[in-house]
Amino acid sequence: MANGKVCTGFSMPWVALYAASSGTVSYSSGTALARGVDVSLSIEGASDNNFYADNVLAETDTQAFSSGTLSLTVDGLKQTARKLITGVTSSTSVTVSSGVTVAFEVYDDNTVAPYCGVGFVVRYMEDGVTSYTPVIIRKVKFSDPELSAATQEENIDFQTQSLEAEIMRDDTSSHQWRWIGADQTTEEAAYNAIKAVLTAGA
Repeated sequence: MANGKVCTGFSMPWVALYAASSGTVSYSSGTALARGVDVSLSIEGASDNNFYADNVLAETDTQAFSSGTLSLTVDGLKQTARKLITGVTSSTSVTVSSGVTVAFEVYDDNTVAPYCGVGFVVRYMEDGVTSYTPVIIRKVKFSDPELSAATQEENIDFQTQSLEAEIMRDDTSSHQWRWIGADQTTEEAAYNAIKAVLTAGA
């Protein structure tokens, strides 16, 4: 057996609204975020508390996770996912011509980004065997999604969308922030595990 496994893919990002009451976390309105392109976590912790004796480091109190950033690149947000992570509630309709109206989402003072939970599948290979790991970030808040587009030239330039979210500890007594599930033999099994958590909570 190999001493490790190599990452070979990222897929199936899922998002849901986060809520907490008396130390119990729950999720609702779960939906596919988009198709995953890449993901990264930037984690921060408080500085270690060191104690020195006899002119050397004698003890250290390693500090726990304090905050972090989740960076996701996706193909592009659909309306349901965009509305969920931005918290947009206002809308208006514009009459274009007789019998033709277009609805617009209105971003205004009433738009407040909600807390969310995010999950995704990481694919690995070990000794030629593929496995799929469900990963859940318990509590995040997304920044307003960027919009970047370029005109088509001779060939289509497939463009992606970058998303960033602040990672926080959740409201359980132990302040959880990340779950990493057991390896699954199929992508669907890992995806179903994510959706099971980010639907009702756990």
